[in-house]
Amino acid sequence: MKNLEDQPFRSKISHLMITSAHNAKIQQVRDVLGHRPARDEARVLAAEGVRLVEEALAGGLHPGLVLYSAVLSERGRVALEKLGAAGAEIEEVFPKLLDSLSATETSQGLLALFHWPEKPLPTKADFVLVVDQVRDPGNLGTLLRSAAAAGVQAVLLAPGTTDPYAPKALRAGMGAQFRLPLLALDWQQIQDFCRPGLKMYLAEAGSGDACWQLDLRQPLALVVGGEAEGATQDARQAVDGLVMIPMPGESESLNAAIAASILLFEIVRQRSTS
Repeated sequence: MKNLEDQPFRSKISHLMITSAHNAKIQQVRDVLGHRPARDEARVLAAEGVRLVEEALAGGLHPGLVLYSAVLSERGRVALEKLGAAGAEIEEVFPKLLDSLSATETSQGLLALFHWPEKPLPTKADFVLVVDQVRDPGNLGTLLRSAAAAGVQAVLLAPGTTDPYAPKALRAGMGAQFRLPLLALDWQQIQDFCRPGLKMYLAEAGSGDACWQLDLRQPLALVVGGEAEGATQDARQAVDGLVMIPMPGESESLNAAIAASILLFEIVRQRSTS
């Protein structure tokens, strides 16, 4: 499937359509979609839909197996040609079979496996996000999307945090995972990365300094705890202080991704006015 631009697209699809759910390639994709150990072992992620595939290509990810069906749009076929030019193995699949793999009611006719992005951590950083046991993939994806938009330079995933390459996390992240340096570290490694240059602040509901009053222009790492139980004891022992979002209403706390987004953009606001 290489050098796809050298000849008409359809001439590159010379194989038979996959119609069986028992096909080995269908099983491979099903495993990657449904099981973290399969993703971890192969170091691949599954991008479903035209937009996410485009984002992965724009992020420089290398494609592997690609499944498409006849319902693919013209925009999708452009992406398919780019996948072929990048060396992907492309297979046509019966539309209802591809739908059966999709997390949505009907697929967009495109699903691609990509090798994990390899973005090294910056040697000098002054804006880092540490995620501590955020277990909901949708929350993690939303959080990463906000981090990418705010210009976070690295995201460190503490033990117990859900898989950033889970399908639900990828959909919520809208390509953020392809643009951010992400690294799973234990707490000793997190502290080694952050010290001595970064102040570490834990987002805490109802405790600590109000984010509007704390100086967030200094080099820092924002630590965000999980939805149900909050931050771990390891996180609490590692940080220099607590930061809170004042809430004059009656709510006790915010969703982790929403709270993190507010704090990340308060950092951006302070730094843009300094």
